Amino acid sequence: MKEITIDYALRNTWQAVSKMYNEEAKHFKSTMAIGFTLLSIDPKTGTPSTSLGPKMGMEATSLSRILKRMEEKGFIVRKPNPNDGRGVLIHLTGIGLERRNLSKEAVLKFNGTLKENIPEEKLKHFFEVTDAINKMISKKKIYTRHNN
Repeated sequence: MKEITIDYALRNTWQAVSKMYNEEAKHFKSTMAIGFTLLSIDPKTGTPSTSLGPKMGMEATSLSRILKRMEEKGFIVRKPNPNDGRGVLIHLTGIGLERRNLSKEAVLKFNGTLKENIPEEKLKHFFEVTDAINKMISKKKIYTRHNN
């Protein structure tokens, strides 16, 4: 058997998870991206539009398109930020909150099913490995360029 690389395993697994969430979201005429965005918005106080992109690891242009679609579907409203006159807060509407709850249920079901089927020790190791990968990347321990 040919050895697979770590990045291939991560990418392949994430693509499968993404496809699974998108297939589930289709039943609600939605997408995984919309569900993820709904979960990233504070349901009580709203979320500044400028903090959503970094929070989600998403580029501003992609996020703008998603927010526009969500606004058209009536899931969100944009309101001026009372603490920053230039900023905008994204708030969930009633239907947005309902959709957020559906997204939350889907995520909890996925996580619950994994926890029921994968031993706790293996999940612990999985999180240790992903944490180590993220730390090495953030500390630039993988690709370093030295300017001489």
